[in-house]
Amino acid sequence: MCIETDGHGITTLVAFHGCPLQCKYCLNPNCLKKDGAKMYLSLEEIVILVQKDELYFIATNGGITFGGGEPLLKSAAIKGIMELGASRWHTTLETSLNVQKSDLEAVLPYIDDYIVDIKDMNPNIYKSYTGKSNKRVIRNLRWLVDQGKSEHITVRVPLIDNFNTAEDRKHSCDELKKMGLSKIDLFKYITNINEVRDGRKKEM
Repeated sequence: MCIETDGHGITTLVAFHGCPLQCKYCLNPNCLKKDGAKMYLSLEEIVILVQKDELYFIATNGGITFGGGEPLLKSAAIKGIMELGASRWHTTLETSLNVQKSDLEAVLPYIDDYIVDIKDMNPNIYKSYTGKSNKRVIRNLRWLVDQGKSEHITVRVPLIDNFNTAEDRKHSCDELKKMGLSKIDLFKYITNINEVRDGRKKEM
């Protein structure tokens, strides 16, 4: 799928099945279902499919984005795809970072940019929304910063109805800045269909 929202230029999204989180408003709930919509492809088939978009990558400085679900659950597959030829393209990883550090270490040499969906830095808010602790997230994020990747990390910090407030989000941003992160994407989850309709009316 070619997109222009997750990474540099036009990117092709390779989305993996499976996620360690159970987010209240999951953007891709099929990735959580054992029988959810998915394709079984070899690593070679993935590279061949992505290669069809190479002209777009060259023209826009785009490339491949690994997402999901949680792509780091398939770190060995990402490494394999990169070693089969994808390393010549700009590479973005879209992740929750709620994985074992070894999975993050495995792909470090191959990833140009990271988009980290942090949810909220407050452990209680994070757990109430995802069902998991954020200890791994923060630990992995600090490790990436220690590897000199701070300028290549965009952290997404949403405002989520009934889970966090503007003040909570400001606190998260302050904590992230203390860690040395400056690229912070602030947005609001639209959880009500009426909000979507109202937004469309305003645009018209």
